[in-house]
Amino acid sequence: MTDGETGRGIDALLHVPLHVTARLGSCRMTIADILKLGSGSVVELDRAAGEPVDLLANERRIARGEIVAVGDRFGVRIVEIPEPRS
Repeated sequence: MTDGETGRGIDALLHVPLHVTARLGSCRMTIADILKLGSGSVVELDRAAGEPVDLLANERRIARGEIVAVGDRFGVRIVEIPEPRS
């Protein structure tokens, strides 16, 4: 395959949609604990306040960042992009 053929293949992938998620953290809960949740309940996550959040594409981490306000919405400012795994 020549470089020209490789370039066309990559171009074809550039418009493939991916599901992107910003994950603040997670925790384990029993069903009983989940059923007790109500308005005002607090769920403690496994991350400290101010710690970077993971940015995922199709459930794979592609970057880490910090939460920022963008007008009346939230966004993620990228602070780290890991080296690709071979």
